[in-house]
Amino acid sequence: MSLPQPDHGVLRKAQRGDERAFSIIVRTYQIPVYNYVLRMVGDRALAEDLTQEVFLRVFQGLPRFSLRSKFTTWMFQVTKNRVLDELRATERRPRAVVNIDDIAPLEVVDAPFERLEAIDAVWRAVERLSVDLKMALLLRDVVGLSYSEIADSLEVTLATVKWRIFKAREEVQIAVARE
Repeated sequence: MSLPQPDHGVLRKAQRGDERAFSIIVRTYQIPVYNYVLRMVGDRALAEDLTQEVFLRVFQGLPRFSLRSKFTTWMFQVTKNRVLDELRATERRPRAVVNIDDIAPLEVVDAPFERLEAIDAVWRAVERLSVDLKMALLLRDVVGLSYSEIADSLEVTLATVKWRIFKAREEVQIAVARE
């Protein structure tokens, strides 16, 4: 279930600066990019800002984009680079202490309590993964990119992607079993 590539006509118009064509691209990919960024940074407001910045960078870089590669691969390279920049900057900033009781819980309507606990346990385990493992896992299981698209997006080998996804799933499974 890979992300579809944009229509070549729309992509070419967007490359020439056509804002309507670019808005089609944004509407098509905004949710997958946002979901990926949100799971990487864990903050909705920051994820919204970063998603906007990603699309600004995509718009600025689009004239130089080569139609020889997949658009989604290139777009997620841009996304990966922006997220990594933010994560590095966050490491350098002092952290504010937040009381866990002040955080609003996520709500799912009509879901059994046990299932909600299991889902929360999975996402907590994903949050604890290393950045490399988390990126690969989210691009596969949240965004739906193919293994080869992930390899291109992360600029690593196909074998590395397969190993990272295997290792991430294994670590998540172990963490959930511990809970």
